Amino acid sequence: MYILVDADSLIYAAAVTTNNLEQAVNSFEWKWNGIMFNLNKKYEIDGLYMFSGSKGNFRKLITKKYKANRKQEVPEHLADLHSYVKDEYNSIYKYGVETDDVIATYWRKAVDNVGEDKVVIVALDKDYKQFPCIFYNYNKNEAIKITQDEANVNFYTQMVVGDSADNVNYCKGYGEAWCRKNLIVGMSEYSLIKTVFSVFKTLYKSKAREMYIECYNLLKLRENV
Repeated sequence: MYILVDADSLIYAAAVTTNNLEQAVNSFEWKWNGIMFNLNKKYEIDGLYMFSGSKGNFRKLITKKYKANRKQEVPEHLADLHSYVKDEYNSIYKYGVETDDVIATYWRKAVDNVGEDKVVIVALDKDYKQFPCIFYNYNKNEAIKITQDEANVNFYTQMVVGDSADNVNYCKGYGEAWCRKNLIVGMSEYSLIKTVFSVFKTLYKSKAREMYIECYNLLKLRENV
């Protein structure tokens, strides 16, 4: 099994708990060792790749509203802890995109080589559920297999519901209940697109296509960075 680990949340969680770098490193290592213990119990690991610290997210050029709601102070040793993980674990990162995009790209390449059932994404971020992947939530020690139909519904649901953490909310007044009723696993992707676009037409009239594309580009993870 090939394991792709999104370490950004792990690093932030370790850095935010203390103003002491050594303690932050110890906190990260303690959590990571626990995750590795659980992964080794579940899988025979053929390869493990850690990802963290990508910078210069292109989505902020699409709209200034993207992640503009994040006002909390940056933990004192966050940058140092990112550097530590990059040095110690050879974590993979790129400029101009998010860590999620880098993982999506590696996931696609790995799946093309060995198949969907041989690749696991280890993360907390629900955005990865837009792919037909094995998604392992390390806080819950729980792995789920997402089908292509489920992945399609997950993504187009997000188009409607938005992402409050990233300040993406284009369809105010439409929520999870509407999506459960109108976006059904088994619908063709064309039908999902048509259904979601009807919401944008209702809300934005002549600007529906422009706003739909903007929302799509903010939420869709790149598989070719």
